Amino acid sequence: MTFRNPNIGHLVWGCAAIAILFVLFSCAGPKAGKERTFTNPVLSGFYPDPSICRVGDDYYMVHSTFEYFPGVPVSHSKDLVHWRLIGYCLTRESQVHLHHIPASGGIFAPTIRYHDGTFYMITTCVGCGGNFYVTAEDPAGPWSDPVWLDREGIDPSLFFDDDGTVYYTRHEGEADGHIVQRTLNPETGKLEGELRKLWEGTGDIWPEGPHLYRIQDKYYLLISEGGTSYDHMVTVARSDSPWGPFESNPANPILTHRHLPDHPVHAVGHADLVETPDGWWLVCLGIRPQGGRYHHMGRETFLAPVEFNDEGWPVVHRNGTLDLVMEAPRLKPHVWEKPPVRDQFDEPVLDLHWNYLRNPKAEDYSLSDRPGYLRLYGSAVTLNDQDSPTFLGRRQTDLRCEVSTRIDFEPVHENEEAGLVARQNDKYHYEIGLTFREGRRQVFFRRVVDAEIVEPVRYADAEPGPVTLSIRAEPLSYTFSLITQDGQHEILGEAPTKELSVERIGFKDGMCFTGVYFGLYATGNGKRSTVPADFEWFDYQGL
Repeated sequence: MTFRNPNIGHLVWGCAAIAILFVLFSCAGPKAGKERTFTNPVLSGFYPDPSICRVGDDYYMVHSTFEYFPGVPVSHSKDLVHWRLIGYCLTRESQVHLHHIPASGGIFAPTIRYHDGTFYMITTCVGCGGNFYVTAEDPAGPWSDPVWLDREGIDPSLFFDDDGTVYYTRHEGEADGHIVQRTLNPETGKLEGELRKLWEGTGDIWPEGPHLYRIQDKYYLLISEGGTSYDHMVTVARSDSPWGPFESNPANPILTHRHLPDHPVHAVGHADLVETPDGWWLVCLGIRPQGGRYHHMGRETFLAPVEFNDEGWPVVHRNGTLDLVMEAPRLKPHVWEKPPVRDQFDEPVLDLHWNYLRNPKAEDYSLSDRPGYLRLYGSAVTLNDQDSPTFLGRRQTDLRCEVSTRIDFEPVHENEEAGLVARQNDKYHYEIGLTFREGRRQVFFRRVVDAEIVEPVRYADAEPGPVTLSIRAEPLSYTFSLITQDGQHEILGEAPTKELSVERIGFKDGMCFTGVYFGLYATGNGKRSTVPADFEWFDYQGL
């Protein structure tokens, strides 16, 4: 199943765009005069490990996708604030094999760069091959098959120097690791020269996410340290040579919130710099915990201005922090048309915001078997399996939102089910769906926490014909409802967002790098379903 290309999207100059501009680039207040502001995060929801490049008046950004497919979304902006999804770097199984990859394995920390008419995206497939890069002339794709480099380390980056040398920089080791570098021959795709150690960072754990830049006559090495949680920070060093020795900034870290326990944004780090015609900016990841230290939407993308001080060191937002509302006097707003609330499934290909779990099985999905519907064929694989269930999901991008779908599904066996799910990973998910039970079709609500079903599972009789299912999200809870034919919400259950939080899951499993997805699914729970599930539409409405 293929995906729509949104390049037909255009700038909206009418009243709707003016309203959006007023909200997102509003006046900061009487004392600020005509000062513009913008709201962080600039990409909300599961958009971690941002990397950015500029080509003329256009900016392109990529993010980690882990076990989700297609891999590495490419977003486009004209102003660094408003972004639209234009494609993916990894869209074919020939590029990446995610079969049976564990949750939060797979595609880590990409870097995007542009050189001499070609885009380069370099990344790591953890558990599936190591470090590789792909290329494209158009960032929307198609992208090439991978050029594999080495299996060691994570967070690879490329830097194209003025003399034609291409530097390949990455993390090596574990928590006590360091940054290493070799050169790359882009003509042959081969690494050359010896692997050299560049910098250990300032002494904290996990020196990673390196990016090398040449600014004026100096080489700057930007990295993150402290681990990708509440002690995260960005540090920088510089040298007269790309090989070092690197001098650490005496004011490190240049960005962190580790000392701000009451700030609404935490874990800022994994940054990349970009130069605009009016100055430097930085994109980084961060989280917005809810109800204490619990974040469920994943690591999001934030933006902050950067200036270089008299000593030549970068300073982020004057004081090394960022805020939810930031001044943007130098940015000229360029707003894209907002996507529609409803996906009618009436196009021959899927919208780009839909993702599969791992490499999909094509026979489980169809937009043509019943025109105007998304048809899902439930396989034996379940949402609990480290496999590829029949699942299509999109990121939760608003703390307050409602998703709903209308499903036509007539199960005839008790193992058959289909519905709507809020998913963090294979062991943590909530779903509302249809099944066959006690001789009749019923709607159910179920919580799966730490791979165990939380009792009781709640059931309600389903009206004849298609039914509408809904999940309403609030910062601390999800509400799961059956919407009756007269439009009433019959609530089947509620569940806390913190059970899908990275803090809860990571504490038990040791690794959770993703965020909540809302998805449509079907399964035969160990057997292939005898009947398909047809979804007439899907709504996502931010509140």
